[in-house]
Amino acid sequence: MFAIIGIVVVFGCVVAGYLMEHGNIRVLTQPAELVIIGGAAVGTVLIANPLYIIKKIAGGIGGVFGSSKFGKHAYIDALKMMYELLNKARKEGLMALEADVEEPEKSPVFSKNPAFVKNHHIRDFVCDSLRMAITGVDVFELDQMLDLDMEVHHHDSTQPTAALSTMADSLPGLGIVAAVLGVVITMGALGGPPEEIGHKVAAALVGTFLGILLCYGLIGPIAGNMTKAAEEEHAFLNVMRVLMVSFLKGSAPIMAVEVARRAVPGHVRPSFKELEQACRGGGAAAAASA
Repeated sequence: MFAIIGIVVVFGCVVAGYLMEHGNIRVLTQPAELVIIGGAAVGTVLIANPLYIIKKIAGGIGGVFGSSKFGKHAYIDALKMMYELLNKARKEGLMALEADVEEPEKSPVFSKNPAFVKNHHIRDFVCDSLRMAITGVDVFELDQMLDLDMEVHHHDSTQPTAALSTMADSLPGLGIVAAVLGVVITMGALGGPPEEIGHKVAAALVGTFLGILLCYGLIGPIAGNMTKAAEEEHAFLNVMRVLMVSFLKGSAPIMAVEVARRAVPGHVRPSFKELEQACRGGGAAAAASA
């Protein structure tokens, strides 16, 4: 929602300021310039990136216009779920979690958190880690494995944003290309009516204007938003990592959950009382209303 509002503000203010100076809005409507700049920018992305990154770019752009998946409620629900799971492991042993981690969709604990089950990256991260713990892997080795997994995942998640940022950086240059082509056309019209020459010069300048505006007012900010989304997911994985490692080192479930709560980013970190109430059975909605 805020991304849409931001785009409206950017383009609305640019157009409003232009009209306040008594500019003709029809002069800015240059479909040919958009075809040159937009088409060439898309082409550079296709040249530089394999298909899987292009698919991730499309998915990431779609996510920009939605709400964050990792708000306070998501953390409360996940920590409450893990508290129940670790309590089960403490009472019945790690082997009791085998059925849960093998088929999380059918797990009575995991199924309480549909968002967790639906997010296959986080689901697999937790289930695969617990599966390794069940087999008897040393905690130190498991911690190193989790760190490596997070590093690889973070690298994968930043590839689409890097590609989109490169595309944004190319837009001012492509705007100059469109402007140069406009100047070429203008040179061919020398000797004609001054109005026609003026129109062609204006069209050429619009190419440079569009390239810069799309770079700094649209594509660049979208890439920045995608980068923040990747960082949010990385932070969530880190919380799960801290929680599991703390428990496997011998901490009680409630202590492991508290350690993990301290690893939650400050702007979405639940308070001690909110998390305690959720773990006692209130859930995230009840904790938020407390």
